[in-house]
Amino acid sequence: MRISRIRAEMTREKIDVIVLTDPKNVQYFTDYRSVTLLNKTRPIFAIVTHESLIVVGSLDVTKVFETLTGTVSPVAYLGYLDEAIAAITEQIAAMPALVRKRIGIDYGQDMLGHGSLTLVDRLKEMSSDHVVKSANDVLWRVRMIKTPFEAEMKKIGLDIINRAFDDAIAHAYPGISEMQLYQILQAEIYLNGAEESDPFTILFSEGNNCYGRWPSDLKLREGHYIWADFYATYGGYPTDRNRIVRCGEPADWEIDAYERVRSLTIELAKSVRPGLRCCDIYSRFQRLWKDADLGPAYGLVSRVGHGSGLDILEPPSISATDETVIEAGMILNLEPKLEKDGAVFQFEDILFVRDDGVEFLSEPHPEHLPVIKLAAK
Repeated sequence: MRISRIRAEMTREKIDVIVLTDPKNVQYFTDYRSVTLLNKTRPIFAIVTHESLIVVGSLDVTKVFETLTGTVSPVAYLGYLDEAIAAITEQIAAMPALVRKRIGIDYGQDMLGHGSLTLVDRLKEMSSDHVVKSANDVLWRVRMIKTPFEAEMKKIGLDIINRAFDDAIAHAYPGISEMQLYQILQAEIYLNGAEESDPFTILFSEGNNCYGRWPSDLKLREGHYIWADFYATYGGYPTDRNRIVRCGEPADWEIDAYERVRSLTIELAKSVRPGLRCCDIYSRFQRLWKDADLGPAYGLVSRVGHGSGLDILEPPSISATDETVIEAGMILNLEPKLEKDGAVFQFEDILFVRDDGVEFLSEPHPEHLPVIKLAAK
């Protein structure tokens, strides 16, 4: 299905050959899964044409090639990146001129492929117009639409990280450091069944949030909000979710803000339908937020949601400027955020868009603000 769809899109965009250099693209279209995908010195590439699908890898992965289906033709090279480029260009050069007339590559917005300028220069020499096009739009139009199998992988991964977070918070106490809690959460993620877990952010909020920093030796104390945006991979599909917890009993306004932001996020998620544009959903968010009278929303990013698949962050963006039409099969993460008086309120819900609405792939956030008791350790 994936191969037939990419070839239809290639016809639409008048591209005859696409060279895949991003490991996620290689995996998606060839079903090649191996830790060697991450090897930058002996990289794995793929070539897609209307007639063939070729995977190019070093000699040390020939045993993995044996696991590929008959629709994929393996080509091995001896050496490193330069030899890989030579193998790619030799395969394309051997094709009839009409077959390799217009060439694309997966470099561009939201997709940063591997490779080198040497590869681009060699491809330009072989194309009829001496141009190498970005194939990203073609590739995203295929990858944005997921199957129920892909949604199920996400669902299992989300269950893993939700249970891991609850298990980790059960070990939290005033005086624990960000790094200690991070290490417990990473361990719980693996113990709950994840294949891998990329580094993530977990911080104790004091009103000066830096959401991308590494966990520190800052100690948890009363009034802190634990904010975590954490990951796990299952079946090759990474999942991420945001969770929050307060240390010590909250004030009434915190309870109110928690309940209103949570309710707003759920209402926004339930309003998603095929046929709406991303900017329509963003406009609805703005109306809901204004009606809730919550004050300014977190504004250092220009969107309140994004797509997700083999990459955690994928198109489309739920933003004011993205006019992408929502289609059945998309997986969307919705996550508006409120910062107020040192507190942070954010609820990331993950949706699988169906013909008649959405399916929540993630468990609901707790109905009431989770609290770490001051007396408990």
